[in-house]
Amino acid sequence: MNMRRAGLSLRAIISLLSISLILHESAGSHSPAWIISHAKVKQVSWKPRAFVYEGFLTDEECDHLISLAKPELKRSAVADNVSGKSKLSEVRTSSGMFIQKGKDPIVTRIEDKIAAWTFLPKENGEDIQVLRYENGQKYDPHYDYFVDKVNIARGGHRIATVLLYLTDVTKGGETVFPSAEEPPHRSPAVDGDLSDCAKKGVAVKPHRGDALLFFSLHPDATPDQSSLHAGCPVIEGEKWSATKWIHVDSFDKNLAADSGCKDQNESCERWAALGECTKNPSYMVGTPDLPGYCRRSCKVC
Repeated sequence: MNMRRAGLSLRAIISLLSISLILHESAGSHSPAWIISHAKVKQVSWKPRAFVYEGFLTDEECDHLISLAKPELKRSAVADNVSGKSKLSEVRTSSGMFIQKGKDPIVTRIEDKIAAWTFLPKENGEDIQVLRYENGQKYDPHYDYFVDKVNIARGGHRIATVLLYLTDVTKGGETVFPSAEEPPHRSPAVDGDLSDCAKKGVAVKPHRGDALLFFSLHPDATPDQSSLHAGCPVIEGEKWSATKWIHVDSFDKNLAADSGCKDQNESCERWAALGECTKNPSYMVGTPDLPGYCRRSCKVC
């Protein structure tokens, strides 16, 4: 296409591209618009796929999440592998609480930014969980995808996790991936600044405002065992973080209204035509206990 003939100058094209990246905040907020800058994203690992966005949150956003959480903190729990119910465990010794989606304009803005960066729908995300780790507190190695049927029934597996660091930590408190593929070059200077726990894998130090995104599933929606991760013990200082877990399907869906034979994704028919019913039956067809998302297009109901 001839740009001059179309009446578009190079400056106009650049302006249009810039405008397309600007994501305005929700109605009622008078703060400036914000922009997702991919130049601030650094790759941490490729196995698992993990990335850090430097300066993802503002100081105001960090302080706001902490202030909402402080009065509501309770001992953190984990999901039981059999029943799927929450239970207390020495595996996880932090305290935390959940902030409801869209609670206020600042929370909405943070959720909008997460959706824009990850390219994953807001409705696929859980409520934000804010966590506080005091001296010696930690979270032992674990996966964010589920092995029980109870939690998978709502929204399917957790496909991705966004971990927001709300404070700096003087020493310890890193997020470590013990099974990650080692990067080609690892700086000794960085290693010297890590705790012994963090040196057991590929690690990310908590810096106020930064965000860590990692994927718990492979691109074919099967669990990625290299996504095993842990929160190292806090040695000095206090660690505040916030977690947004994102599922493969809507987490807001009313399960009681999902009876009957129908597709749960608008792309099901196209995927079925490409042979995905056979190639990816766990997602497309599912099982009698856990139906898939494209049963109609796969002609199994």
